[in-house]
Amino acid sequence: MAEGDVDSRERLIEGTRELLWDRGYVGTSPTAILRRSGVGQGSMYHHFQGKADLVLAAEQRSAERMQRQVRETFAGAGSAYQRIRGYLLRERDVLRGCSVGRLIADPEIMADERLREPIRETFAVLHECLASVVREGQAAGEFDARLDAERTASTLAAVIQGGYALARAEGSAEPFERAIQGALELLRLAMPAAE
Repeated sequence: MAEGDVDSRERLIEGTRELLWDRGYVGTSPTAILRRSGVGQGSMYHHFQGKADLVLAAEQRSAERMQRQVRETFAGAGSAYQRIRGYLLRERDVLRGCSVGRLIADPEIMADERLREPIRETFAVLHECLASVVREGQAAGEFDARLDAERTASTLAAVIQGGYALARAEGSAEPFERAIQGALELLRLAMPAAE
C-alpha cells in the first residue's frame, strides 16, 4: 500500500471513530465520514467495502486502544487497590463517555454480531483485568478473601459505564465522580485494615 493510501485509510478510520463516539452509527453517514476525514469518496470505497466495514475498522481501533490502556494500567506498579484506584480516577472526558461503551446504545451495532464483537471483547478484557487484580489483592491480604472477584469486577465496570450515563443525563461530571468515589469507599471497606 502506498504512503498516501495508508494516510487516507488512517484518516478514514480515525474520522469514523470520532463520529461513532459523538453521533453513533446512524449519525455517521458516508458524507460526514468524508468531511471529517478530508479524503475523497473514491478513497473510502478503495479501502473498505462499505460503511459497515469502515465502522468495524473504527470500532476495532477504539477497542484496541481501550484494551491496551486497561492492560497497561493493571500491569503497572502499586498495590491492587492503587491500580484499581488509578484506573477509576484516570483522566476522562466524562461527558463524552466511553468510545466503546457508547456504542452499546446503538441498535444498528447491537443487531450486527460482527459490529458487536469488538465491544464484547473489550469489556471481557476489562472484566478479566479487574477480577485478576482483585484476586491479586486477596492473595496479598489486601482485600478480604470473602470478596467475590468476578462480581466485584462486574460492579466496577458497571460503576464506570453507569457513571458516564448519569453524568450525561445531568450534563455534569459530578454524578460520575460520586459513583467512582462510592466504588472506592466500598473497596476500602473490603480491606481488612478498614475493619
